[in-house]
Amino acid sequence: MKNKDWLYLFAYYILKFLVIIMPNFILNFLAFIVAKIVFKFNHKHRKIIDINLQICFPEKNQLQRDQLSFQIYRNFANFGLDCIKNQNTSKEKILNKIVIDNEKILNEALKSQRGIIFTTAHYGNWELLSLAYAAKFGAISIVGRKLESQKMDSILAKNRTQFDIELIEKQGGLRKMLNAIKNNRALGILTDQDCTDNESIKLDFFGKKVNYQMGASVLAQRTKALILPAFVYQGKDKKFHIRFFKTMDPLEKSIEELTLYQANCCEEMIKFKPDEYFFFHRRFSSYNKAIYKDMQ
Repeated sequence: MKNKDWLYLFAYYILKFLVIIMPNFILNFLAFIVAKIVFKFNHKHRKIIDINLQICFPEKNQLQRDQLSFQIYRNFANFGLDCIKNQNTSKEKILNKIVIDNEKILNEALKSQRGIIFTTAHYGNWELLSLAYAAKFGAISIVGRKLESQKMDSILAKNRTQFDIELIEKQGGLRKMLNAIKNNRALGILTDQDCTDNESIKLDFFGKKVNYQMGASVLAQRTKALILPAFVYQGKDKKFHIRFFKTMDPLEKSIEELTLYQANCCEEMIKFKPDEYFFFHRRFSSYNKAIYKDMQ
């Protein structure tokens, strides 16, 4: 096992032990301290976040961006702890921590008896979305990439595959995705990260040209499955809220229109609660490489 694998594994088991023995208010305080430390010393990603925030929210000054950046670090520290809490959990515990804002949209999609492709983003506690759906509504398959650490990937896979959740490796997973829809399983796909020209459509995102993944749109056209954007955010009640946007019918829209709709929904959620978006990646790099210069 590589040294990094041992380090990741050691950190994970320490965190898991703390999650088991400590009350939530202490865990939240620890997450705050860890976020403070990482925020102070993680210069590379702070710069990436700041550049992304300047693009998305040009009206914010440096102080406002710094405050928002720290809140992003703090949120994802808390979401990471929640991910650990969700290992080997029960459906009841999952459902007790969620609120569905507009369940009617999902119920209507289910009544149509057509396939459903959930499109989402690295937004909020996104790992919870598939768990919540499977706990309440049934089988779902989700598309993802393996982690570099095999040990950590195995641990994460166990968390992701509870309650009849199937994990499909993105690379070479097309047939499994098609079979999932054919077998009446919902399909969940993260569509927000930058990607190559041959797997994307060039469109406007926060006023900048980006490559936006079109895989979900292509699958929807091929299978006649409905596109249903869905996001998880934390409300003032401290519960995790699932927000659905209206479904988009691939029989009525082009691949370009379906993909632009997904991008617009993602942009709307980021504007709604920007501190819950994973601004750590170079989202705008395909056509704006120079803005991320000197950050290797």
